[in-house]
Amino acid sequence: MNLTLKIWRQDGPSDAGRFETHHVTDVSEDMSFLEMLDVLNEDLQGGAKEPVAFDSDCREGICGMCSLMINGMAHGPEVTTTCQLHMRSFKDGDEITIEPWRAAPFPVLRDLVVDRSSFDRIIQSGGYISVNTGAATEANNIPVRKEAADRAFDAATCIGCGACVAACPNASGMLFMGAKIAHLGELPQGQPERDARVVSMVNQHDFEGFGGCTNIGECAAACPKEIPLDVISQLNKDFRKAKKHA
Repeated sequence: MNLTLKIWRQDGPSDAGRFETHHVTDVSEDMSFLEMLDVLNEDLQGGAKEPVAFDSDCREGICGMCSLMINGMAHGPEVTTTCQLHMRSFKDGDEITIEPWRAAPFPVLRDLVVDRSSFDRIIQSGGYISVNTGAATEANNIPVRKEAADRAFDAATCIGCGACVAACPNASGMLFMGAKIAHLGELPQGQPERDARVVSMVNQHDFEGFGGCTNIGECAAACPKEIPLDVISQLNKDFRKAKKHA
C-alpha cells in the first residue's frame, strides 16, 4: 500500500515544531507501524535527510516506549501498543497523522520523542515497598487471598507508557498512578506504607503538572493493557483515608 504521512518534527525542546509530509510506498500490511517508520527513515537517510526520531525498545508490547499519537488516538486505532499495531489496520491511500504525546508533563525532546521521567519521579516518591535486605524468605510465608493476588497482578500489567495521559483531556496520570497503588495496596507487604505511599504519589503527581480526573474514561479506553477505571476509585478512597488519619 501507498501512504501519506504527516509527521511532527521538532529539533529540540525549545524549538518550534512543524508537520512534514512524507510518502511511503509498497508498505506491506504485515509490517508493524514501527517497521513502516523504519522504512521511511531508510528513505530519508538515503536522500541525505534527517531521520525521524521516535522511541522504541522491546517491540513486543511490553515496555511502553513506542508511544505515539496516530490520527489523534494514543497508540493508534487498535487497543495495543504502537509496536504491535500492524499496517493491516490501514488501507491503501490513507493519510496518517503522527504526533508525540501532548501533555505538559511530557515535554517533547525531539520529533516524536517525549520525556516521561515525571512518571519515574512519581514511582520514586512512593511506588515501592521498603524491605530489609538479606536472605530471601519463603514465598509462601505470607498468604495472599487469590482475589487480592489476581487484582494485584492485573494492576501490575501497567507498563507506564503514558497513553492514559495523552488520551485524557485533563492530561491526568491517575490511571497510571491508580494501577501502581492498587498493585501494592492489595498485597500484605504493601500495608505498612499504604497511607504514606498514596499521599506522596498524589502530591508528586500534582507537582509534576498532571491534571485531575473527571471520570471521562478516555484513559481506560486508550490503555493497551486495559487497566480498569476502578483503580482510580481505589486511589481516591485510599487518599481520603490517609488524609483523615494524618
